Amino acid sequence: MRVILMTGKGGVGKTSVAAATGLRCSELGYKTLVLSTDPAHSLADSFDLELGHIPRKIQPNLWGAELDALMELEGNWGAVKRYITQVLQARGLDGIQAEELAILPGMDEIFGLVRMKRHYDEGEYDVLIIDSAPTGTALRLLSLPEVGGWYMRKFYKPFQNVSTILRPLVEPIFRPIAGFSLPDKEVMDAPYEFYEQIEALETILSDPKKTSVRLITNPEKMVIKESLRAHAYLSLYNVSTDLVIANRVIPDQVSDPFFDQWKQSQKIHKQEIYDNFHPLPIKEVPLYREQLCGLAALERLKDTLYRDEDPSKVYYEETTLRVVQKDRSYSLEIYLPGIPKEQIQLNKNGDELNIKIGNHRRNLVLPQSLAALNPSGAKIEEDYLKINFS
Repeated sequence: MRVILMTGKGGVGKTSVAAATGLRCSELGYKTLVLSTDPAHSLADSFDLELGHIPRKIQPNLWGAELDALMELEGNWGAVKRYITQVLQARGLDGIQAEELAILPGMDEIFGLVRMKRHYDEGEYDVLIIDSAPTGTALRLLSLPEVGGWYMRKFYKPFQNVSTILRPLVEPIFRPIAGFSLPDKEVMDAPYEFYEQIEALETILSDPKKTSVRLITNPEKMVIKESLRAHAYLSLYNVSTDLVIANRVIPDQVSDPFFDQWKQSQKIHKQEIYDNFHPLPIKEVPLYREQLCGLAALERLKDTLYRDEDPSKVYYEETTLRVVQKDRSYSLEIYLPGIPKEQIQLNKNGDELNIKIGNHRRNLVLPQSLAALNPSGAKIEEDYLKINFS
């Protein structure tokens, strides 16, 4: 299965591009699912059709769906939700409050990952197009396999083993005092099983032949800056970006003086997009006269974007993470385009290298060849952060 994630700053046109890409893929005979994982869904509005949690057929070879976090919660996390509800009710909260609080913050993002993995395993579709949340939320979603792995390795698995042994001994004393039972095996197993699915998905996300991110941007200063940060952070998480789409470019034929300043500004920012994202391919989409809602409007966008191309192809394959041996030393090279060295913080702890850029952090488990060595220096060269180990 080919997986394509559409992301970018809120309001740049991700959903329209995702829908148009799905149309083109279905035309080429690929069984295609366009899935919205954005909590504020707009995919149904784009197709001008009712969509729900279960994929709905839109036309031959094309299906659409909008993730329902509550349904995913019940299917994947039901035992844990019921246990948390029981604990909260024992502490005095009524039923509705307890059920609402049992849905932990950020769970909708995690369920987006699980739903993606399930479709991949089932193999029912040839192409899966994800209309993802705005950039910040999407990046947190992409970091979940690694962050979750750290907690599971360091904390949860040892706790799970101890809990299984102690539960029969402690339960008769604990329940009368606390008013609720200790978690049983079903509850304790659910988070780890959940993590194993997410960890398996990381292999798919980091394979550039299977998964690509398409960055949607506008020729505006703030939008471009966020897109550049997103490109760097995606590289940090070892997820490949293969295409940048500059959307809502004012056409040359617009001659109204009202748009003169806008056109001049966009001309400058368009050049910034080409300069800053090089060597990634760039596609331009004009600002249309009308809203892109319904299949007829999406057909026009599809033709503008792809013409006779196959959108499922890999437009550009970049190596985001590599280890290079030099004599008796090694260099870990991470593709971080546009990030100044002074914004990067590094810290090695055991076999993990902690990389921090702004609010984003990655705990990178080092290969065996590097885990026993000490970092001896780092530099930015040709958009790669090169960390020497000796």
